[in-house]
Amino acid sequence: MQKPSPKAEQAIDELSKRHGFSREAVMSMLESVTRGLGGMAQFDHPEFGGAGQWMGGGMTMVSDMFNDSLKARVAALCADLSTLVANEPALARDKPVSLSVPPAPATSHQWWPAELGTANSSGAQNGVRYAYFIAARRLAIELNGRVTVYDTLDHRISGFSQQQAREGSLSFHSQYGLVDVAALPVDRAST
Repeated sequence: MQKPSPKAEQAIDELSKRHGFSREAVMSMLESVTRGLGGMAQFDHPEFGGAGQWMGGGMTMVSDMFNDSLKARVAALCADLSTLVANEPALARDKPVSLSVPPAPATSHQWWPAELGTANSSGAQNGVRYAYFIAARRLAIELNGRVTVYDTLDHRISGFSQQQAREGSLSFHSQYGLVDVAALPVDRAST
């Protein structure tokens, strides 16, 4: 990251005071937001509760996941830093590339069977993807290139969480609590 302009330096000091984080923490987050081209950040700093992630549009995760106050402060800081990065050309990060890759065709994001339609919720992490379809009562999970579609029975899945550790994990929650995916009937599986 290039050295911030005097105007940006002043903004950094103001953000430090407004959000209650040290200047050093704000500079660390600024570097993370800059690396994320102003739209996302992956960070690790004690003042932010350790490791976490932010994406513009509403997703914020902090290690102390029940500390809603900290999460809100981090999200607000990141949003303000995103604006700062957009308004300060000196902070923009132009990365040289070896190959420019065009976006994939619009249909390539749909990795589940087409007859399921549009997912009500979907996500991916550590090589695992999931998509949930309320009306069809189906949960599609792709692991190692294999898609398995589960019948969710009468579960109304409303909570999805992912853990990053040596082995990643996905948890699904319904009105009955934690959903045991292994107990759900397999509707179909691909190879």
